[in-house]
Amino acid sequence: MTQMELLDLIAQHTREIVPGLDAHQFVASDRLADLGANSIDRAEIAMLVQESVGLSVPRVELFGPRNIGELAGLFLQKLNAA
Repeated sequence: MTQMELLDLIAQHTREIVPGLDAHQFVASDRLADLGANSIDRAEIAMLVQESVGLSVPRVELFGPRNIGELAGLFLQKLNAA
């Protein structure tokens, strides 16, 4: 899986959770909080992405990424290490 595929997966799950983003063009610098995702939404998005790719990342590590590009990078790093 590539970082771009992970970005698309994050975007897909974000659209499922946060209303009003159907037409939004996601870019790596987007922040979930700026898109209207509260902390529960962000946790659910991360969980859905992990389930989609068969990955389990400790929650404490999910606090580091500042935008969806960095989040995709973290997931890619964990996938490559698995």
